[in-house]
Amino acid sequence: MTSAPAELPRKAGDLRAAGYLHRSIKAELRDNLLTALRAGRDPWPGIVGFTRTVIPQLERALLAGHDVVLLGERGQGKTRLLRTLVGLLDEWTPVIEGAELPEHPLDPITPASRRRAAELGDDLPVAWLHRDLRYAEKLATPDTSVGDLIGDVDPVKVAEGRSLGDPETIHFGLVPRAHRGIVAINELPDLAERIQVALLNVMEERDIQVRGYTLRLPLDVLLVATANPEDYTNRGRIITPLKDRFGAEVRTHYPLDIEAEVDVIRQEAEFTAEVGEPLLEVLARFVRHLRESTSIDQRSGVSARFAVAAAETIAAAALRRSAITGEEPAVARPVDLEAVPAVLRGKLEFEPGEEGREIELLEYLLRRSVADTARERFAGLDLTPLAHAVADGNLVTTGERVPGREVLAALPELPVLHDVAARAGVEPDDSSGRIAAAIELALEMLYLSKRVAKDADDDTTVYGA
Repeated sequence: MTSAPAELPRKAGDLRAAGYLHRSIKAELRDNLLTALRAGRDPWPGIVGFTRTVIPQLERALLAGHDVVLLGERGQGKTRLLRTLVGLLDEWTPVIEGAELPEHPLDPITPASRRRAAELGDDLPVAWLHRDLRYAEKLATPDTSVGDLIGDVDPVKVAEGRSLGDPETIHFGLVPRAHRGIVAINELPDLAERIQVALLNVMEERDIQVRGYTLRLPLDVLLVATANPEDYTNRGRIITPLKDRFGAEVRTHYPLDIEAEVDVIRQEAEFTAEVGEPLLEVLARFVRHLRESTSIDQRSGVSARFAVAAAETIAAAALRRSAITGEEPAVARPVDLEAVPAVLRGKLEFEPGEEGREIELLEYLLRRSVADTARERFAGLDLTPLAHAVADGNLVTTGERVPGREVLAALPELPVLHDVAARAGVEPDDSSGRIAAAIELALEMLYLSKRVAKDADDDTTVYGA
């Protein structure tokens, strides 16, 4: 983050003369959101699959000036969506230099800052706060205290001679320190009920109560939160009075179609090797099959992070295979999908009674996903010449120690192979690894449709045996 531009006012008088107006955080968000919408600019960069569902609801909530809770299963992008709110804040905002809270120079709220403002007048020093520092995030955990969120008596200040009844003995917590900013609380139902009660005054009356006395602070915060549905998070709930304080409850969801699922994977995954679009489609369908399976605990959900981790796993498998075979560049092939079930089994919650069948279930759903993707990619394409070539003794061996060039060398020159590559988005002059990935997908489709045989062991798979 760069420092504030030098031309910005540095004293309260200069700020007033320059025409700076004090706006509430909700008015600031509303104005900047309307500006983005009128200009046709996307206010939600990096958010995929919510354009016609979640985003319009959230925008209406912000325009109404409501505090918001996002309700949805794990891995639906709730926290990521809240973090994009930072982009709707002004890039720089003026604050009183040296103040404990980020108070506006023309609207101080703490006794100390009001005293300084009265003494210094137009000479009150001004600092500038970047929008990245106006977003505070807290994960609700059992050890979260009222002091963490609201504040507590500071024994050091008491030791300096102040009395316990003096408001200036308070050490402010997360919420007051986010004055004129956004406070996000993740997994709000996990917050103890007595801690949730402490938020009531902050949200409605805008004062804070610490150790038996009340400090009236006109706090200016947007409170946003995430929560899982109550039938999943049996650990806790949002108490009714607090739930009533939120003006909007927006329900999130997993991507609604394969394209959106692939976009999420492509955006979030950090690939160590090339992973083509067909394999990403396989993983997208795999995740959707998991979300529909009665063997998976759907109350827990199947996070989008599962598909991202799966994509990174097959990329890693391709990189390892490239190191073993010496084939460059490293390109993921269907053979690398075999690494997914064993590595990622622990990221899923299975229904009771499925013990011991987890790998079998995952392998079955993965095969279905491969078949669905291959049928979609090769629909209308006559693969009979390839099936005949394999059945006539052109055995094709694949595996983690088999480079793509050997897969290609095992087959005669067939026009249909060019069609297969084209359907998979591979150019004729692409690397042998990319072409082999497309052919392996076609061979797997032929095997699953029982048009060719397959013999597999721990190291290799042979089509046509």
